[in-house]
Amino acid sequence: MSFVVGLTGGIGSGKSAAADEFAALGATIVDTDAIAHELTAKGGAAIPHIERLFGAAFIAGGALDRKRMREHVFADPGAKKRLEELLHPMIREESAHRIAAASGPYVVHVVPLLIESADYRRRVNRVLVVDAPEAAQVERVAARSGLSADEVQAIMRTQAARAQRLAAADDVIDNSGTRDALRKQVAALHQKYLQFAQT
Repeated sequence: MSFVVGLTGGIGSGKSAAADEFAALGATIVDTDAIAHELTAKGGAAIPHIERLFGAAFIAGGALDRKRMREHVFADPGAKKRLEELLHPMIREESAHRIAAASGPYVVHVVPLLIESADYRRRVNRVLVVDAPEAAQVERVAARSGLSADEVQAIMRTQAARAQRLAAADDVIDNSGTRDALRKQVAALHQKYLQFAQT
């Protein structure tokens, strides 16, 4: 049974950057966003179900039309719920397979909405929150996605509040600084997690 660190944080906090640093040190990364992308890519296991639930208009070139679906679920909470009820069990099942097959000394399970899941404490041994000031989150997401500041803030409002995430954390990475500062924090946590994984 692997020692599992649940890595979470708000949009634009730097979860991927932190996960990349853990991967470089030998941890096994199981990323729910990556799994969701695979499930909804061309030929992905979720595509026939999405087409049945939402119609062919949400499929483009055999893959999920992400922009169209994002706009749809933002406007219709019922649609968001139906999409989550479809995808979440598939993502969990695939995550469980990958965690069981992990070859690294411990697993970093990247779950953006970890704190928002009712049973998150049962799924991970430690909760690691990547934290950044909200202004930095907005700036990073706007720069990489082309979304407006208002659109980014709308997404942030659908996620757990920063204070709520920090209250649930066993460990926190402060990602308000440079990549080098992030790397140093990850290196220190890596040593800690290696010890936890051995005991």
